Amino acid sequence: MPFIDDTESKPVGSYANTGIDVLVVGTGLAGLTAIIECVRKGHNVRVLERNADINTAGDMYFMGLSATKFMKHWPEMAKVFDDNSLHNCWIETFKHSGERMIIPLKVADRLRDAGLDPDTPPGTFQMRPLVYQMYVDQVKKLGVEVQFGKRVVDYGEDEARGKAWAITDKGEKYEADVVIAADGVGSKSQKLVGGQVRAIKSGRAMWRAAFPKEILDKNPEVKEHFKMHKSETGVDEPIVRTWLGPGTYAMTLTRPDTMIWIMNHDVTGSEKEDWKHTVEADEVLANMDKGVGPKPWDPMYKELIKLTPTKTIVNFELFWRNPQPKWASPGGRVVNIGDAAHSYLPASGNGATQAIEDAVSIASCLQLGGSRDKVPEAVRAHVRMRFIRNACAQKLGFSNAELLQDTDWSKVKLDPRKAQPKLPAWIWSHDPEKYAYEVYDRVVDSMNKGIPIEEDTSIPPNYPKGYKYEPWNIEDIMEDKRNGKKVDLGPGNWD
Repeated sequence: MPFIDDTESKPVGSYANTGIDVLVVGTGLAGLTAIIECVRKGHNVRVLERNADINTAGDMYFMGLSATKFMKHWPEMAKVFDDNSLHNCWIETFKHSGERMIIPLKVADRLRDAGLDPDTPPGTFQMRPLVYQMYVDQVKKLGVEVQFGKRVVDYGEDEARGKAWAITDKGEKYEADVVIAADGVGSKSQKLVGGQVRAIKSGRAMWRAAFPKEILDKNPEVKEHFKMHKSETGVDEPIVRTWLGPGTYAMTLTRPDTMIWIMNHDVTGSEKEDWKHTVEADEVLANMDKGVGPKPWDPMYKELIKLTPTKTIVNFELFWRNPQPKWASPGGRVVNIGDAAHSYLPASGNGATQAIEDAVSIASCLQLGGSRDKVPEAVRAHVRMRFIRNACAQKLGFSNAELLQDTDWSKVKLDPRKAQPKLPAWIWSHDPEKYAYEVYDRVVDSMNKGIPIEEDTSIPPNYPKGYKYEPWNIEDIMEDKRNGKKVDLGPGNWD
């Protein structure tokens, strides 16, 4: 697969056992990646999951190239990932009202137009159920035991004994040398790490639905409109369609077996930050035209919504959370990764990517530390490598959301790139494992010398070149937006 790094592969068994006992809490993408990478790096792994099984349901997301590079060590996973990838599907763009603005183009063609290498795409669209099943299969092959029904309500550590623990709602206590908290935005570890990150209502939410494509048979007109794209060779191929409008955007994906639609919208009062919370089509239809101006939504999109089966449409509320530099406990034995450390807006196309990068990085740093007594040092080095990069990626997400929700169509007609979110090279070209091995010793040296992270010039940046970190918050960004200002990304090369 051309988009995965082809440097030396080091499969399971390549590393000596470190003797480090790792407890992973949560089986999202961050947790699942941490499980298999910690096993590969020679750590002893146990897993707690609050649900009765690993949730493999859902629709689609964007997976950045930087999140796939570790798969060179997992060839069976790499093949499954490649087979399921939409790395050269078709993309078509409309105004929210239904007027087509950009004809169907292959991803490779759009990349060429943007001055990027079509053979090395910044990432691929992926089906969540397929990716998760790929992970589940790998965890089973490794023989890692996942203990289900374990809802963790508290975390702690004992620096003198060099141990950390997680406590469940049933009072069960699970100890390890290091606890990786990958249990999402509401992780109870945040109290120990540095305080719960305050959720700020964005006023926005996402309707999302995925269902069997055969449902479209009920309306031939809808089936024809949302059909796959027929290539020059006569083969039906998957297609992503995007709709951009005032304060809103939407996407559909048509695959051989699945139909997916997603729409960003103003809150209606029924949304929750819960992927299992559903609403019905009539509620969507009653609210989707609000806030889009005089022109209503594309009638064909509405017909698609009408066909959506009951209990299928998730109404997920979007919250903003300021960057939190404290990802590790005072003793360095508990560390947050993924959404527990940093949350992303869907428009960023970066949440899944950064979660996987986190997992690859922490597994590598623990191996580089090499022993139980070096766990705190390894954890702090990992956080130092990851924080500024994520703060930049989060801020870029706000800029991309602004673009999608306020597209200037007069410019798009002249240059279709004006409708495309930024996918800069500093994000997709990064290799979190390689980076950890290159800079670990220097990062540890800087920490030991007490050099603040924002002043450490000895470490090559994995964020925009020329950027120097300055704390920022969402409240200031929103104040700028209210005053008609665009998101100020700051100095450096963000493209």
